[in-house]
Amino acid sequence: MTTYRVAQVESAGGPFEIAEREATPPGPGHVRVTVDACGVCHSDTFFVNAGVPGVTFPLVPGHEIAGRVEELGEGTPGRGWEVGDRVAIGWFGGACGYCTPCREGDFVVCENLKVPGWAYEGGYAESVVVPVDTLARIPDAMAATDAAPLACAGVTVFNGLRRSSARPGDLVAVLGVGGLGHLAVQYAVAMGCETVAIARGGGKADFAKRLGAHHYVDSTADTPVAEALRSLGGAQVVLATASNSEAITATVDGLRHRGELVVIGLDATPLGISPSRLITSAKIVRGHPSGTSQDTQDTMAFSALHGIRPMTEVVPLDQTDEAYRKMLAGSARFRMVLSNE
Repeated sequence: MTTYRVAQVESAGGPFEIAEREATPPGPGHVRVTVDACGVCHSDTFFVNAGVPGVTFPLVPGHEIAGRVEELGEGTPGRGWEVGDRVAIGWFGGACGYCTPCREGDFVVCENLKVPGWAYEGGYAESVVVPVDTLARIPDAMAATDAAPLACAGVTVFNGLRRSSARPGDLVAVLGVGGLGHLAVQYAVAMGCETVAIARGGGKADFAKRLGAHHYVDSTADTPVAEALRSLGGAQVVLATASNSEAITATVDGLRHRGELVVIGLDATPLGISPSRLITSAKIVRGHPSGTSQDTQDTMAFSALHGIRPMTEVVPLDQTDEAYRKMLAGSARFRMVLSNE
């Protein structure tokens, strides 16, 4: 490959256009990956709209990448990867290795975390160069279009659950059954938890049950969400995937004693939780980021074992702008995926 195509925006908030790049050899410690599929994540809006520091244009976003190793840079042979290996790259696009979290081995909260589509060109492309430590092995049984969303959406909720205080048999509530939540419900069920899906309106009840949820709570019903959870014995964990601080706050009193609220959904509005609501029953509130490349690999292996797949709408790279606008409008089938296959 001497040239490859990318979908880029020329300026903040602009439309996506197809452009060509010259393929250069990967540098030391890097690999070139042929992109088979890339998910369109809502977090890409931070970069497309220049909502974070350090964004440069033209910009090629994309941090839900699935593809094949095309070329190894200097120093990468012998690290367990070979040309042709199927790999995924997610939000974790490389760590600095020298900040305090990295020195403690907590790489996903690296102070200089490299995110594809921010630190370097991302996966809205036919090819991408990434640090070798970002690679996660895709199971043979998993299609690239399924693996791509699991590298961000999937690993975030999977890792959030397995690192929570929930154990098999515990009551776990998933707030929101959209792009993150529909995966979280499936993971909670597969982990052996009594699972509650929480969403707006009664129309999603049947869908939640098809995902495996044991209970459904309509957050717009007369019975408050917290009361509904307490009637089931109280949740050990609420995994908040909805990006709505008011809805997240409404679940706190539905936690059992020493229960845990794990916040994943992003909202700039502060949570309205008074200290007294936490102290008297020793409840915990914590934020949860994504996961390392090993966490992504674990997520895909677990998903393959239990038959868990994201609900996707797949389009070719040429239709990136339409896919991105559809994601923004919330009219996508949970996860939009760009495909080069």
